[in-house]
Parts: sequence; C-alpha cells; structure tokens
Amino acid sequence: MNRVDSQNPSDATTQPQPGNGRMTLLLIAGIPVIVVLAASWMWYFVANGQLDLVGALGTSNRGQLVQPPRQATEAGWQDAQGETFAVGNDPKWTLVIPQRGGSCDVACEKRLYEVRQIHMALGKELGRAERLMITDAALANVVLTVEALSDQRPLPDDFAAYVEREQRGMTLWHTTESKFADMFPEYADYPDSWYVMDPAGWVMMRYDQSVSYKDVISDLKFLMKNSNG
Repeated sequence: MNRVDSQNPSDATTQPQPGNGRMTLLLIAGIPVIVVLAASWMWYFVANGQLDLVGALGTSNRGQLVQPPRQATEAGWQDAQGETFAVGNDPKWTLVIPQRGGSCDVACEKRLYEVRQIHMALGKELGRAERLMITDAALANVVLTVEALSDQRPLPDDFAAYVEREQRGMTLWHTTESKFADMFPEYADYPDSWYVMDPAGWVMMRYDQSVSYKDVISDLKFLMKNSNG
C-alpha cells in the first residue's frame, strides 16, 4: 500500500528561501546610504540656488525669510564706546530696528514703539528676546524729531533721554552707509522694515507694517518654542 504523504504541498512554497533573508539585510543596510545620498544631493542644489527648499515645502511664518541669512557679527557694528558687536554669553532672539540717518522722525519713533510693544507682548518669553537699533549715523548725532510720542507720554528732551525712559533695555549700534545697505537691502524700498536675529547672530526674518501685530507675536513664539535658543 502506498503511503499517503500528509504534508501539504503548498508548505514548500512558504518555507523561507536562503536568498530572501540576504536580500532583506541588504535592503535594510542600504537605507541609511540612500538617505545620506539623497540629503547630499538636495543640499548641493540648495547651496547652489537651484532648489528653493523653503518655498517648495512652505512655511507657517508670516514674515519674510531672509535668504540667505546675514551674519551680524561679520557686519562691523559698533556701539558708542567703539566695541564691535558679538554674540554674548546669554544669547537671545533680537528684534533689530534699522534706521538710516540721524533723525529719528515720526516713522522711526512709531516703529520703535511698535516693536517695543511686540516685545512686551511675548509674556513669559519676554526674557528670551531683546531689542537693538542700528543706524548708519554716529550715535552721538541721532536726534528725536517728533512733536509727540506714539503713547502720548511727555516728550523727552533728547534721543538719549527717550531711549533711557521709553526704550529701556534697547541697545544702540552704528555702521557705515555701505554696510547698512548690505545688511538691510530691503530698507530702501520698505523703510518700515525691522528684522529678527536668532541667538547665533543670523538676521533671518523681516517684518513691516503689512504684517499684523498678532501674526508677528505668533511667529516669534513659534520660533522660540521650536528652538533651543
């Protein structure tokens, strides 16, 4: 009598084949290599200006990204004592207000006031930010040329008194006309511009009055929440 083989014929096809395991290992090992090659390829085209990665992916910010970012520590900014700007021991996000010329007029004072209000509105994140004004005029020659302040407080005697009383904590810096133009090229067409500088000294975002107060605050809080600075 012939013995009936009880093994299911289909079992042979379900047994792992020696080559399958080897192929799986090769695929797993190759994934990191593929990722590195893809990243290198993407970085090459971004660095050469052939791929706008930010534009392609989109961003949630309302301000205008400065591309590429501009390094303030290489711009030769100086304070009234002649000290060159450098990132401090306690680096912070900085709200940068550029001002061309030595006359802080109505537009200048309004911008300083609005940026101060934005800074104050950061609430618990207030201490992670600071304000900075940069001009292409000698700091000793900057004058306040307004008849009233935006908040209707008494008018100070001069610009120094204004900064001390109304802009406490804001630092003042100056540079040459050419370096000012290089760092803030948008200012020529949008003199209501002001900028955000990250804790490493990179000027990386621009705002003007076309962006609402609430949207600016939303951007700043988002940046601080998603950074280590």
